[in-house]
Amino acid sequence: MIQKTGFGKSLVFQFTATQLPGVSIVFSPLIALMRDQVNKLSKLGIPAAYINHTLTPEEKEDVLTKAQAGYYKIIYIAPERMEDIRSMNVIQRLNPSMVVVDEAHCISVWGHDFRPNYRRIVNLIEFLPADRPVLACTATATEQVQSDIEKQIGKGITVQRGGLLRPNFHLNVIHAQSQEAKLIHIAGLVKKLPGSGIIYCGTKVETETYANWLRYKGIDAVYYNAGLDNDSRVMIEHALMENKHKCIVATNALGMGLDKPDVRFIIHTQIPQSPLHYYQEIGRAGRDGETTYIILYYNPEDEELPKAFIKGGRPSAYDYNKVIDALKESPLGLHGVIKAVNLKQTAVSVILNDLIDQGIIISYTQGRKKVYEYKYGAGELNTEPFEQLRSIKTGEFEKMKEYVQTRKCRMNFLQNYLGDNSSEKCMKCDNDRGMKIEARETDSGLKEVEAFRETFFPILEVETKTGIMTNGVAASYYGVTNVGSAIHRSKYENGGDFPDFLLRLSLKAFRKRFGNRRFDLVLFVPPTESGDLVKNLAKKIANTLNFKLSEGLKKTRQTQPQKIFESAITKKDNVKDAFYIDENVTNKDILIIDDIFDSGTTIKEIGRILKAAGANSVAPLTIAKTVGGR
Repeated sequence: MIQKTGFGKSLVFQFTATQLPGVSIVFSPLIALMRDQVNKLSKLGIPAAYINHTLTPEEKEDVLTKAQAGYYKIIYIAPERMEDIRSMNVIQRLNPSMVVVDEAHCISVWGHDFRPNYRRIVNLIEFLPADRPVLACTATATEQVQSDIEKQIGKGITVQRGGLLRPNFHLNVIHAQSQEAKLIHIAGLVKKLPGSGIIYCGTKVETETYANWLRYKGIDAVYYNAGLDNDSRVMIEHALMENKHKCIVATNALGMGLDKPDVRFIIHTQIPQSPLHYYQEIGRAGRDGETTYIILYYNPEDEELPKAFIKGGRPSAYDYNKVIDALKESPLGLHGVIKAVNLKQTAVSVILNDLIDQGIIISYTQGRKKVYEYKYGAGELNTEPFEQLRSIKTGEFEKMKEYVQTRKCRMNFLQNYLGDNSSEKCMKCDNDRGMKIEARETDSGLKEVEAFRETFFPILEVETKTGIMTNGVAASYYGVTNVGSAIHRSKYENGGDFPDFLLRLSLKAFRKRFGNRRFDLVLFVPPTESGDLVKNLAKKIANTLNFKLSEGLKKTRQTQPQKIFESAITKKDNVKDAFYIDENVTNKDILIIDDIFDSGTTIKEIGRILKAAGANSVAPLTIAKTVGGR
């Protein structure tokens, strides 16, 4: 079933589930949707539950036990749970009355949000009796994606494709002179727009930057991204539903599963990878049929990010062969493969699934652990599908650029691209109304942006429920201003100590985050490759703040630069038990200084050592936080 957002796809399978005997299983990648729909079903007296990574092991086990006892009518399951042997076995034994594949475009490599774990759902469907109903739903499927879904699910699937016109949408593209021009223009625009809405950004860093900028300009905004803990995300989702903020500034981690009818505007600060992505993300707005504003800011510089996503959509052939070589040595579990090849977990998961599909490796369970093993005599790696996929994704991005530049009806453009061959103009988009909107720099606006950047300091998120770490602060993001280039000159170009402006900015960040808080001790992270740069910075900070400096934090062994490691697992291995403290820190509040904060793994390991030594609290202060760091 291919129907636009707001059509009522969820109601179709929810009602059907209540009429069938036993339990129905709904596979969905949308955590927010699971929570929302399970809450609504429960209030209606329909027993429902969900299983995803936000539950504790005990909570997951409770759901599975009740499911086996026949307690539920509907269970929502995240597709990655199909990697959990216990969950998969229970699902098969439940013999579900119906299986629903929501966001079914995820099942196709040609879809805009392909997820390898969706292929496991196909394996489950193959075990169902031939007469067992299976429903696949999506709002975004080109004819190619539709064909792929049909091929994979099979069993005489019937396709229902509806119209995709959203008559209440006012689609606009704003051509921005620069990134600063976007900031200047968006603040004025949001103040004029009715109701509340969502601003989508391409990265976590941008969500923080735009949200803080809007707050600086007196607009009630909050950011939302995958770096937030689950409780914070739930709180923001509830705030959005209740219109407590003018806007939520988010990555596409927000919104896909929220049933909020009155999202009055959606703004994109970054051009998406394809019209598929774009239609999906704007689809959550205006479900009540009232006037809704859809705005996309565009600057040619923005193209680099989606191009990078497309290039990285599949790992390189070199990475595939690294995994093959590691498994030729010995069978390994997922973590073992990650350690052997030094790649991110997401990349390793993609590679393993592809190698299984090509018959190069096999997987089996050993206890409760999944093990991967090279299949001797297997054929050579076939990279043609990856190259074909990259070519198609590049073509989709070209179509997105065409959307930006077109002078034709924008709604009609999206409809046609998605297989709805309508020719009727919407008469509401900027093109149909004969408008061309630009965002340009102004002298006063640029001064405000510069002043804002002197007050916006990234938070270093290191707190845990059981540790002594408290969130710290960085003076800037690496690469967003001239801070990164100054650090690079000192570290790698014999530029001497970090310049005084970095010291002043770091002290300003400290005072904004910690005010007049006193620390008993200042420590600095022992160097891997920067000599006395951090030590000298720490001395200056301690002297200025009149805190005691200690050189008591030392290494038990030499470590490698964390930047060479791709995954959290290998970063942790690099620094585990690599430090000791030669100083009395009992009951002391400690400020720890470093130059760059990336994943936070090093700081957290030091915090663990200091906790064992009796410290009361530890807070980090760094010059910069990397754009890729959490």
